Amino acid sequence: MNKNAISNYDEQQIEANKIAWGTLSKEHYEHFKSRLAEDGFKLNPMVDKELGNVEGKRILHLQCNTGADSILLARKGAIVTGVDLVPDNIRFARRLAKDFDVKNIQFIESDILKLAEVHTGTYDIVMTTDGAIGWLPDLNKWGKVLERFLSREGFFYFHDCHPFMGIFDEQALENGELIPKYPYFQQHADREAYIGGYASDTKTAENYFWGHQLSTIVNGLLNGGLYITYFNEYDRCAPGMGGTRTDDKGLSYYPELAGKLPLVISLKAQKK
Repeated sequence: MNKNAISNYDEQQIEANKIAWGTLSKEHYEHFKSRLAEDGFKLNPMVDKELGNVEGKRILHLQCNTGADSILLARKGAIVTGVDLVPDNIRFARRLAKDFDVKNIQFIESDILKLAEVHTGTYDIVMTTDGAIGWLPDLNKWGKVLERFLSREGFFYFHDCHPFMGIFDEQALENGELIPKYPYFQQHADREAYIGGYASDTKTAENYFWGHQLSTIVNGLLNGGLYITYFNEYDRCAPGMGGTRTDDKGLSYYPELAGKLPLVISLKAQKK
């Protein structure tokens, strides 16, 4: 059965994720407050290059966490609206913006799939990056949300883990070994007992993650009436998303697998 047509989730899973991410909010705020104070803290260089000049652009940043990347976009001159499911993430994102006196930014608490119920308007750029897509259970609904908030001349930008990499054993990858562990065509969410680790300590908290296929992502966009204008793959990723070594641009990779496997994908899409 093709997973693209399945909405296999319930609201209790979404609520569990909201609570789980809320346990990390304060530590994420503290981590990114420290990073934002550093002169060298910038957007993922792949994302920065592909977005291009964002000065004066209205950007809708979906799944913004505690707002660090939203603030980096605002520092580049964009007019930013960040959205996140977690109340504490939004509370700390607003505090973070206040800490650094960032004015051209606002934050909205909302389930991404229900955003049209609480927000209106259109944007030059709608975007989501780095580790976000697996927390959304239904990409057909997601595609419709993207279309709803895109201006006629605007574009959607996506940068995240390559779905193919999600099948491999994490510990083996660190040793340069490819050992399939997780089913690519799984029809339900993975239930985990722990969350965190890249910008906070790991916490005990029930959470659910949907390992989408590449086709699920593409068909979600098509379902929203969008068409892809480009699609890229990279053997590098942002720190915390994989890899055991950092290159001169601050991106992570596996030395033994460099140039051999795609770690992330990026794409742009527009309205038909």
